[in-house]
Amino acid sequence: MKEFFLEHALSTILIVPLIAALIIAFLPDKESICRTVALLFSLDILLNVLVVIFSKFDPNLSVLQYVESYRWFGDTIRVKLGIDGLSISMVLLMAILLPVAIIASEPIARDKPKFYYSMLMLLTTSVLGVFIAQDLFLFFLLWELELIPMYFLIAIWGGPNRSYASMKFLIYTFIAGAFMFAGVLLLYFSSGVNTFDMEVLATNAKNLSHTFQLLCFLLFFICFIVKLPSFPFHTWLPDAHVEAPTPVSMLLAGILLKMGGYGIYRICVGFFPNILAELGLWIALLAAVNIIGAAVACLVQDDMKRIIAYSSVSHMGFVLLGVASLTSAGFSGGIFQMFSHGLISAALFMLVGTLYERTHTRAVSDYGGMTKYMPKCFYLFILASMANLALPALSGFVGESLIFYGAFSSEFFKQFPTHLYFNFGQICVLFSSISVVLTAGYMLWLIQRVFMGPENTKWSGLTDLRMPEVVVLGTLLVLVILYGVYPLSLSTLYEPSSTALLNFVQHNLVM
Repeated sequence: MKEFFLEHALSTILIVPLIAALIIAFLPDKESICRTVALLFSLDILLNVLVVIFSKFDPNLSVLQYVESYRWFGDTIRVKLGIDGLSISMVLLMAILLPVAIIASEPIARDKPKFYYSMLMLLTTSVLGVFIAQDLFLFFLLWELELIPMYFLIAIWGGPNRSYASMKFLIYTFIAGAFMFAGVLLLYFSSGVNTFDMEVLATNAKNLSHTFQLLCFLLFFICFIVKLPSFPFHTWLPDAHVEAPTPVSMLLAGILLKMGGYGIYRICVGFFPNILAELGLWIALLAAVNIIGAAVACLVQDDMKRIIAYSSVSHMGFVLLGVASLTSAGFSGGIFQMFSHGLISAALFMLVGTLYERTHTRAVSDYGGMTKYMPKCFYLFILASMANLALPALSGFVGESLIFYGAFSSEFFKQFPTHLYFNFGQICVLFSSISVVLTAGYMLWLIQRVFMGPENTKWSGLTDLRMPEVVVLGTLLVLVILYGVYPLSLSTLYEPSSTALLNFVQHNLVM
């Protein structure tokens, strides 16, 4: 039985949430029943992922493992699945976030629970599929499938402006998907290999003309930075976060944004290394604008969700900076940043959600002195905030420090000198480093306004965190501490794949 599972491990991981969605659709329309079934399936997914990691997955290999390939439309389009270190780290993040999001859904899903949990499971199928698909056409289909459940989760269970936010999300991501589809077709027809196999296409992409490579790169890159999101395509995210229910915000910031970062690593870097090098300095400049611009925006927000949303935009800019550096530390730091931010942002959105559930307001100006009424919430908020501002010994510090080191010491940036002591790439890094101060400023100011200062006595009757909320937040923040103190426990999973990707880029640049 175990051998059969290991032979079909990835297809099993992909099918389980789909089966769960179908089963939940036929259950009685009671929240407790639907949530229990969804939670059991989510724990099964987590267990399956852990079995995959600890059974036959070799972290020292950079090649695809657990490969499965099934005919679909002849040999041109196949259901090809496989994982390497980059894939499995994102799959693990999704497997961790799903059960905690389901536990956090109890107060949200009392209305239409069958549909809610079915959509969560359909979303899981889509996201997991993006990370393990090795056929480009299948990758695109699973990427687009995510739009359906996410639209309904915001449009039905969201806030007062949910219709506007869900439609804005749909329009941005659908148009971005159109760019990707154009890139997929252009790459397929121009390569002439009669397959959508990503390994084959990556090998043959370098044989295309410079114009075709540049066009394909830009089509994919625009799609991915819309999802990441990055300036100037980031405006859908704050609205989506503000209106989305808490568990959906946790998944949106925790894992859905990482689809954009994963796509940049997997396709933009893996398929078009020469174009990446040509545009590397512009990507670094875009990253710097993203990091600082979004951090400044956090300082002028009064809605707690908008603060965390813009903070996510800022922190995803570090992923772009790491990629642009073309260094081992930068590549590794970008992947670590995606994983770490997934845990931290989910915890912060959960904390904001617990406050909103009790007070029905997210306006910072409505709070004050909450430490007296919700001490558990205060202590956990402090820990999550310290991780978000990259305090040493917490996971947020590891990713950012690696990216700063890799980008500042990048040999690639030295080919862009200035009349100053620093080259232009280093100037982008130094400019980005201002975010360390800005992030500390807006997070500490948020804590001061919400939990310190004069007490707002109208909240004196509030109850502190309940046990399910403590379980969710405790799980996320224990992992934040674990990966901050012992980052090797995560980096060993993806480091060989990250190094192989960088070697591929450098080899093609030399050639």
